[in-house]
Amino acid sequence: MKIAWWRSKPAAAGAASSGKRTVRTAVSATAQVETLPQTRLNRFSQHMVEWSGWTSLPLRLTIIAIACLLLFFVITVPMQLGEQFVFVAISLGTALLLRRKPGAYVTLVMIVLSVVATARYMYWRSTETLVWDSPIDVACGLLLFGSEVYAALVLLLGYFQTAWPLQRKPAPLPRDPADWPTVDVFIPSYNEPLSVVKPTVFAAMALDYPIDKLRIHVLDDGRREEFRLFCESVGVNWVIRNHNRHAKAGNINEALKNTDGDFVAIFDCDHIPTRSFLQITLGWFMRDPKLAMMQTPHHFFSADPFEKNLGTFRKVPNEGELFYGLVQDGNDLWDATFFCGSCAVLRRGPLLEVGGIAVETVTEDAHTALKLHRLGYSTGYLAIPQAAGLATESLSGHIGQRIRWARGMAQIFRVDNPVLARGLHFGQRLCYANAMLHFFYGVPRIVFLIAPLFFLFLNAHVIQASALMIAIYALPHIFHANITNSRMQAAFRHSFWAEVYEAVLAWYIMRPTLFALINPKAGKFNVTAKGGRIEEAYFDWTISRPYLMLLLLNLIGFVIGLVRIFFSTTGEANTTLLNLAWTVYNMLILGASVAAASEARQVRDTHRVQMSIRATLRLPSGRSLACRTLDYSEGGLGIELPAAVQFEIGEPVDVSLYRGDEEFVFPAQIAFSRDRRVGLRFASLTTAQEIDLVQCTFARADAWTGWGEGRAPDTPLRGLAHVLRVGLLGFWHLFRHLGRDIRKIRSGKLAPAKARLDSGS
Repeated sequence: MKIAWWRSKPAAAGAASSGKRTVRTAVSATAQVETLPQTRLNRFSQHMVEWSGWTSLPLRLTIIAIACLLLFFVITVPMQLGEQFVFVAISLGTALLLRRKPGAYVTLVMIVLSVVATARYMYWRSTETLVWDSPIDVACGLLLFGSEVYAALVLLLGYFQTAWPLQRKPAPLPRDPADWPTVDVFIPSYNEPLSVVKPTVFAAMALDYPIDKLRIHVLDDGRREEFRLFCESVGVNWVIRNHNRHAKAGNINEALKNTDGDFVAIFDCDHIPTRSFLQITLGWFMRDPKLAMMQTPHHFFSADPFEKNLGTFRKVPNEGELFYGLVQDGNDLWDATFFCGSCAVLRRGPLLEVGGIAVETVTEDAHTALKLHRLGYSTGYLAIPQAAGLATESLSGHIGQRIRWARGMAQIFRVDNPVLARGLHFGQRLCYANAMLHFFYGVPRIVFLIAPLFFLFLNAHVIQASALMIAIYALPHIFHANITNSRMQAAFRHSFWAEVYEAVLAWYIMRPTLFALINPKAGKFNVTAKGGRIEEAYFDWTISRPYLMLLLLNLIGFVIGLVRIFFSTTGEANTTLLNLAWTVYNMLILGASVAAASEARQVRDTHRVQMSIRATLRLPSGRSLACRTLDYSEGGLGIELPAAVQFEIGEPVDVSLYRGDEEFVFPAQIAFSRDRRVGLRFASLTTAQEIDLVQCTFARADAWTGWGEGRAPDTPLRGLAHVLRVGLLGFWHLFRHLGRDIRKIRSGKLAPAKARLDSGS
């Protein structure tokens, strides 16, 4: 390994555009942390302690036994059609009334109602409907029943995992900064351009932490000269090695051997930390010597392919918000928080004790957390966005990233199965099991997308029951699950969007997850491309091929169903109608998947972030106009003035931004002017000014708070209506692009952009 050590020169570090910049102070964030609520004993744990205090052990066991017997009776008691209908009406009515009431205990009651509905359905399915008359019925029936068992298991484990999020609050560091630990900041990079890495380095330089206790390292596995020169110019450490073994994990492990900080903070090279990151995260380590890792959310300020292509950016929670908003918070209750590879702090001692970052699988982060838990160490989660980065630009890149995650979790399930591993307690085993089982949804999701075709194509009777009995048992299970999940997940995942995400990804993760069970050593670490442009909108025919085929099959099945309704004399009209309704629903989900493959243009070199912060526009005449930003990027600002002012395009101005009481002035030009709205393009900035700009924008302590405010609240009906609208939009995109591309083929002008899907195989 080679490390080039450079230290910032005091004069250069203070040479900001305003002459007032102080690098890595240790004052402002301390005050912020001390005003945050102190940690509290989780209410659920507290009430359990109180309950155990006023009841004896035999009485508690008796109560639990009676509750289990009662639950078993409710699940298994046979009911006639009318009785089942009354039971369903009462349970659904209760859930609909309760969902309007606040409180965590109300949520627990709704979970119980949902569990009962699901358990009754699965008990009915397994005891009364698994009677088949032909080999085709057996094959199709087992596929569907197995998929339903999987879905029910994941649903129940998900309830266990997220029923009572811990909602941990930050803990303050000691008042005297001299007592704070030393920290190494690792920023690993491989092939990302310097323009992507620069803001992260600048933000790391702005961390509110004593400068003598902080060292910043760019781990450059690309061994690039321009990176060496950049690191030298800003005073951070350029770290290289003479090989690339074990990719990112190996890069970090090599750096661990040559650094000695008490803690290691890791940021992907596009994840820009806020200046309060270390003071927000490190306090818990001072309180708990067994705490080995503190994770914060992965927040993205650019639209992912679903948000960009479907027009849902900041209107609908993105695919990852459920995990970072709810699942990780729920894991924290059970001391099962996963390390996610970035935006986290790890204690050096435990990390070295497990051999550094795990290298046996391609999801080295989660596997590292599992090893730490097995040795008895704790992990924690703070659901406060303290860093933000770039989302994947294209659907093909997004799918490639998810393939790696799915393969890695399947590898862990195979080589270090948490259900069987020593050192884990019951809650940790269930949380890890659910995380790994989740990525096996490929086969079940495809089965659900073709299940009605078993009857429409093959006349296979996969459920031996009347359409009415199926509806009276299956629909309550579906309704309860959606109502309960909407209450629990509303801020992080809107209803029915999970089906869209899974429909897009199912085909692509099915093969790597199944192969990883057979050969867990197969596959490689693929780097997710970040940054870049999409010059022209296009339809990704390559990526969409699997769900275009599924859509075509469902369309054919729909036509066959209509023919059966109007011309068949078999007396199975109700069964046909049920399968037709299911087919229509599947077609709309697949339509939304098709819409996601219609790549929208992305022509900006730098992404704009909508944010209102204080600014001042300074004109050449000496006049100053107080204003607020509408958005910002590394290349410019959008501002709103208190009154309309006429400007010439290209007119030079200065704009001031603020970090606390400090003012920083940046040269700019007028890019556009419309009424009170003005667009500014930064003139050529010095390195010091680039650092100031990042510290005034992306690295603000409050940069990402309130990101999801203003979204329309979720309800199952609203979510369903939105997904159906997007599904219809998908059909419009499909026919529009099909006609356009056919015309281009005829004219010889078609040069399709071939999507590259790096599955790591």
